[in-house]
Amino acid sequence: MAERRVYRSELRAQQAEETRRRVVRAAAELFARTGYQSTTLAAIARTAGVSTETVKGQGSKAALLLAAFETTFAGSEGRTSLVDTEVGAGVLEVPDEQFLPAVVEILATANERGHALWTVVLAAALSDPLVADALEQILQRRHADLLRLLDELRRRGIASPDAPDSVAAELSFLGSPEAWQQLVVQSGWTREAYTAWLLRSVTAAAARGGGEPD
Repeated sequence: MAERRVYRSELRAQQAEETRRRVVRAAAELFARTGYQSTTLAAIARTAGVSTETVKGQGSKAALLLAAFETTFAGSEGRTSLVDTEVGAGVLEVPDEQFLPAVVEILATANERGHALWTVVLAAALSDPLVADALEQILQRRHADLLRLLDELRRRGIASPDAPDSVAAELSFLGSPEAWQQLVVQSGWTREAYTAWLLRSVTAAAARGGGEPD
């Protein structure tokens, strides 16, 4: 009898996880296609094939947007460092000569997956205080990630040991979803052209110390 209760409990948990995935996938699809204001919980429910009450049980509209962005951008929910997500796992173990190309591939993958929803998050933050607060936290985590990357570049001898922390701001700009949006989506660059440009740009910024111009 105890084994049956455990089995049922595990089955319910699996069903709940699958429902969550369906709702978040549907939210990501609709937010990216129609924007924040035009996407309703009822529309998410229809796309996910569940009831509106089920969608409401997964969180507010703002929470679903953020979950959709996190899942699409990094491969999983949770507001952690990019290197601790599905997209960035294992990068710190990569040999020195392969490290920057690996970092560039991570950024390209994340931006390719998440740039459309990033635009939605930016727009939603203008009118929704919950999204605005979450956006501020995302930007803080991005800055922390780039400082961590800069430390790693210093440690590996790719960047100068005395490269200022302001280099992280330049790296953040180069690797941003906005850069992908402008170069790939708006200007028609291929992913290969984008990654080649990003690798050159990040390498140059690290080598010269970046930072504010004189």
